[in-house]
Amino acid sequence: MSGVDPFWLSEPELARFRGERIGFVFQEHHLLPQLSVLENVVLPAVAGGRADREQIRRAEELIERVGLAGRRDHRPGELSGGERQRAAVARALLRRPRLVLADEPTGSLDPNNARSIGELLVDLPADHETMLIVVTHAADLATRFPRCLRIEEGETVPAGAATS
Repeated sequence: MSGVDPFWLSEPELARFRGERIGFVFQEHHLLPQLSVLENVVLPAVAGGRADREQIRRAEELIERVGLAGRRDHRPGELSGGERQRAAVARALLRRPRLVLADEPTGSLDPNNARSIGELLVDLPADHETMLIVVTHAADLATRFPRCLRIEEGETVPAGAATS
């Protein structure tokens, strides 16, 4: 990514590289329980030093985009699983990463929110020149991406390929 070979970076350089260029959407969310939704979404900027007004504005925009504007000051324990999932998606996108790795990003969501988050993810590559890798069991989400693979007997195969 951008001419940097991460295999040659020191541990601190690698941590900075990941924090600046890769967004992670974890299946288990990994939100900090003592922080509000807004604070959790801004966290990647704080890890890089300090969140400025632009990053806070971006966090608020993402929180609204994932449908949590009315919940921005709530802590994770006050949110449903789907709301925590949407906060995790917003957090992953805060720094406009070049790569987003998403593990079951719609797994905890109701159909309407799954569709909305799916649209956000599908639009990412075009809107932000972001590479997206999604791991999902949700066929309706998987088929929306231009390239879809499945794992069969430890090998990746095109999703439309016949099984053996």
